[in-house]
Amino acid sequence: MRRVRGVLRAIGRVLLALLCLAVGVWGGFALWFQFPGNVVAKIVAMLVWCVPSIWAIRAGFGPVRRWHSLAVFAALFAVMLIWWATIKPQQERVWADDVAQPLRARIEGDRLLVDNVRDFQWRTKEDYDVRWQPREYDLSQVQSVDMILSYWMGPAIAHTLVSFGFADGRQLVFSLEIRKEKGESFSALGGFFRKFEAVLVASDERDIVRVRSNVRGEDVYLYRLHGLSQEKMRELLRFYVDRAKQLEREPRFYNTLTSNCTTVVFELVRGIVPGLPLDYRLLLSGYLAEYVEDLGGLTPGVPYATLQQRGYINPRALRADDAPDFSRQIREGVPGIDEKGSDP
Repeated sequence: MRRVRGVLRAIGRVLLALLCLAVGVWGGFALWFQFPGNVVAKIVAMLVWCVPSIWAIRAGFGPVRRWHSLAVFAALFAVMLIWWATIKPQQERVWADDVAQPLRARIEGDRLLVDNVRDFQWRTKEDYDVRWQPREYDLSQVQSVDMILSYWMGPAIAHTLVSFGFADGRQLVFSLEIRKEKGESFSALGGFFRKFEAVLVASDERDIVRVRSNVRGEDVYLYRLHGLSQEKMRELLRFYVDRAKQLEREPRFYNTLTSNCTTVVFELVRGIVPGLPLDYRLLLSGYLAEYVEDLGGLTPGVPYATLQQRGYINPRALRADDAPDFSRQIREGVPGIDEKGSDP
């Protein structure tokens, strides 16, 4: 028994040390991304935090003043959590041009009125014309929903966009984006540490799709969602409008894991189709299309490999470039879409 207790005690010390290590690492990143001041101030804060963290990790193995070191570390961690709770998302910052206008929309009967649809003219990442336009859409004419996945960091990670098609040929795309300040760049790690606010953007496809395929060089795939009635499509649009109003009332942080471009789509669809199962592919968003295929949400009777191959739009997007019928051209040959861009 004494030997068993010794083994259990050793395991407990290792687990305690690992817990202190995890807390120490989390605190270090939190200070790096959120501590006020310049780089030097952030580094100094992290170094100061390292001292009690190392004491606490060593305390799991050392016989002397173990609980004293752990108590000091726990007290400092409690102070850090109180500070962390004071960090709130903001509406008023000097935002980057492409996320300066959050989605503001309302529904009046069969009319969807959007105050600020983004319709930038992109030449390069830094050279573009800023255009935000008021537009009106007839909800009785919505006839399709497409899922667009844009791969920017390997096969497992993609940005998810949802595009609604109307009978007049127009497409309206919704995207949950990080709301960068001017001069900021995206950091997936920073997305875990309240670095960015979240913003819903409504856009024209010649802007938000073309900038990804033609300007940034991301690999973009388009899939027609199958089995949605017009009422379900309208309900999805209402969800986006409601979510935009919610973000306006209560700003939220973008979170790389729990509140991102893919999880918001899942939340919206789950509101319409209760009981959708959770799946690792909601986190590894590059595999989201496979998840939707397993649920029967893509064009039936077509193998997934074919859907993926024919859904790859980059060659068509480069050929279309800024053509007025950009949306039609990128859908050529996509399974489940006829020549006019609607369901066959």
